[in-house]
Amino acid sequence: MKLYGIPNCNTVKKARDWLTINAIAYEFQDFKKGVADKVLLTDWLKQQPWEKLVNRTGMTWRNLSDTEKSIVIDSASALNLMLEKTSVIKRPVLVKDGQIISLGFSEQAYKEAFSIK
Repeated sequence: MKLYGIPNCNTVKKARDWLTINAIAYEFQDFKKGVADKVLLTDWLKQQPWEKLVNRTGMTWRNLSDTEKSIVIDSASALNLMLEKTSVIKRPVLVKDGQIISLGFSEQAYKEAFSIK
């Protein structure tokens, strides 16, 4: 299992802590180290709509110009943005066997994903 994100993101820290406390093994993949390449992001876009993968409430999105925001209208334009600015990707992304099992972090969603009461 792989957890994709940015180490200093509070939401990623919560997810990492939760996985550790619940003794769930994972490999952390840091977006800042180039792990989000075109092949990976294209695969994710086949699994999730671009509207869910692009975090339009985060600082990276809010710091884009109106022109930059206006050209993100489909998967292809979202892919270009995510490749250029990996911080715009919703995080963390939890992946098992190549399949996204969770976007973002919610304790309830993680409990359900791992069948923990």
